[in-house]
Amino acid sequence: MPSTKKRSGIGRLPHPIHPPQQVLILLRLLQEQGFEAYIVGGCVRDSFLGLYPNDWDITTSAMPDEVVNALPGYRILTTGLKHGTVTVLTDDMPVEITTYRIDGAYSDGRHPDAVFFSRSLREDLARRDFTVNALAYSPAIGLEDHFNGLHDLHSRTLRCVGIPEQRFQEDALRILRALRFAATLGFTIEKKTAYAIYQQKELLRQISAERIQAEFSRLLCGRNAERILRKYREVIAVFIPEIQPMAGLNQHSPYHIYDVWEHTIHAVSAVEPVPELRLAMLLHDIGKPLCFSMDAKGIGHFYGHQKLGADLAEKILERLRFSRQTVQTVTALVRYHDISITDDEVRVKRWLNRLGEPLFRMLLQVNRADTVAHSAAAAVRMEMIRREEFVLEKILADKQCFQLKDLAVGGKDLLAIGVPEGQSVGKALQSLLEAVIEKRCFNQKEALLVYVKKHILK
Repeated sequence: MPSTKKRSGIGRLPHPIHPPQQVLILLRLLQEQGFEAYIVGGCVRDSFLGLYPNDWDITTSAMPDEVVNALPGYRILTTGLKHGTVTVLTDDMPVEITTYRIDGAYSDGRHPDAVFFSRSLREDLARRDFTVNALAYSPAIGLEDHFNGLHDLHSRTLRCVGIPEQRFQEDALRILRALRFAATLGFTIEKKTAYAIYQQKELLRQISAERIQAEFSRLLCGRNAERILRKYREVIAVFIPEIQPMAGLNQHSPYHIYDVWEHTIHAVSAVEPVPELRLAMLLHDIGKPLCFSMDAKGIGHFYGHQKLGADLAEKILERLRFSRQTVQTVTALVRYHDISITDDEVRVKRWLNRLGEPLFRMLLQVNRADTVAHSAAAAVRMEMIRREEFVLEKILADKQCFQLKDLAVGGKDLLAIGVPEGQSVGKALQSLLEAVIEKRCFNQKEALLVYVKKHILK
């Protein structure tokens, strides 16, 4: 590809780049020793987008041992030395400094078999994944843009450096990174890169579940996740094949205006971008294709899809190596997403007891997002959710009892009035909690002890 190298002083950059002082010092120390040194990659990209980078990476013409010698007094980790990377530990943050390099063959479809150090910045930038990540900047020199990355940033376009098929064959995770960047940054994937993503999608089978999980979680929480899920469903189905039967499955219901997949992705975009919530919406109807039936009137039904969906969700999340806590939270939300709680105070307290306040609040968010993705005929359900939230807040404001730890008595109190030791104490406490929730007894010590004597020790 012909070079389109561009340089500009900081005053002419669309967003001034302000690296932390410790990064500026490292750049200066390397440059004073006669080496080229630039901040590179995501930190440059994010600065142009008006975002503050989490990490600041430096690329340099200095060989790894020359980097170490140029930075006396710094604590330096050399665990990445064979790939040309050293980590400099400054007061506030670690900074990775990597020698310009050319990557060798990628026989495992993820990592280069070998790297070859270079003195050429352009050769280093040419090995990178996307043009918007192939930007380098130095306060002393300005911007180095060999592959029209700045133009692609302006147009919010994601384009591979060089030949897309080659980039993805080198590292298949770049396929998912492309979708993640498009979802989180609002980029459009240019035509050749998008075509290569589809053509090379099976390469994702080479990638570890942990890596896929990390990228997909960020994708799913992106502000443009709905667009990416719609356009690249078949790519995502490489690692979640269970979503394929959802597409085109007409629900044959007056409460639905979308097929199961369209309903799902509308629900995903309607919920807060929290991984557990987004995963719950992605998987809440995953069981529907296996439960579909139609009655004599032509109305579709999905009996039992909640439980089956929870079982499928558990298998999917475990396959992708999500944490046990995430698996438990999401499967609970999938299992109960279709439950009609109603605004009955006793019923709300029962669900609070079963789920706890945090998960109960998440369930209400799931209910709301699910309802938004229904037809207008389901609007009455939204009003019910609002009433449920009102009841929830009243219960919490009044400090009403809905769990054992809130009871005004404990095990010692029951033992003192003659409840036998062992399981009888636990059963008695549970009976008291049910009596309080159902308003058959006040949550006061004397009233509770009287209740025990009258109904449990009789």
